[in-house]
Amino acid sequence: MSTAPLLAVRDLRVEFALPGGGFFSEPRALKAVDGISFDLMPGETLGVVGESGCGKSTLGRAVLRLIEPSGGKALWLGKDMQALGSKAMRDVRKDMTIIFQDPLAALDPRMTVEQIIAEPLVTFHKSLGKDEIRRRVREIMARVGLSPHHVNRYPHEFSGGQCQRIGIARAMILRPKLVVCDEPVSALDVSIQSQIINLLIDLQKELGLSLIFISHNLSVVKHISHRIAVLYLGRLVEMGPAEEVFTAPRHPYTRALISAVPMPDPEKERARKRIVLTGDLPSPLNPPSGCTFRTRCPDAQDACAGERPAVEPVTADHQVACRRWRELAAFNPLV
Repeated sequence: MSTAPLLAVRDLRVEFALPGGGFFSEPRALKAVDGISFDLMPGETLGVVGESGCGKSTLGRAVLRLIEPSGGKALWLGKDMQALGSKAMRDVRKDMTIIFQDPLAALDPRMTVEQIIAEPLVTFHKSLGKDEIRRRVREIMARVGLSPHHVNRYPHEFSGGQCQRIGIARAMILRPKLVVCDEPVSALDVSIQSQIINLLIDLQKELGLSLIFISHNLSVVKHISHRIAVLYLGRLVEMGPAEEVFTAPRHPYTRALISAVPMPDPEKERARKRIVLTGDLPSPLNPPSGCTFRTRCPDAQDACAGERPAVEPVTADHQVACRRWRELAAFNPLV
């Protein structure tokens, strides 16, 4: 694996301006992504987890410039993407793509499967002839588990799992370097989820892909990811190697998330003590001061309401944003 990052995100911020509560009220700023930094190496998968509303999907879209960041930088092979003009950004877009959560809604119902999968080729490789495009479409269809004989069918004629395979084929047709997977299996049956995950792992090995894998399912994230980033209200609270984050999480929020993962052994599942969070997720329009998790944290102290905790190294590859992580003994929430 190369030592130079494919993608370097530095203090990335995304804010949405919302109208105030009255006619003469000032607009309010919703901080969907609030100062996140990380590196993504070639061939690496970074899993991104957290509750709904924590900024996972917004982060993925901001990295691709589908949403313009409000601040910070996303460096692609050392180049600041926000500084690129439309032509230069178009060249970069050939190397990055996204797989969406709802497979059927992501496909144009008026287009055949062949047209859907071929669209990136038609857009970025205008010199290719029809026969070559047709050959490549059939080739990638066979690779993702679809019959090439179904090229003239429409999305509504396929199951949800097949539609997601169509989306994956479309994403892989240009052999990109980065794929953002925005909860790609959450709308699928459990049996189909494992097939899609294994397909993504195989394609990553074949093509040398880097993945940003966004999901609520921590078991899936652990299976596919090299590293895991945990978000809460748009902030990074912990990031580290997948196995280390699962077996020795340092942030109380990470421990609570992992504690909610069911265990296959019913006896162990009944015997272990769960970490149950109290209260609801605060509004991102009015987040708590200091550590935003303190209003639900079982280990919070008065000092947690002070300054925002910095992201500190636990080990060379493991980071946490909690002022008390040294005091709190490391333990495995799955035991």
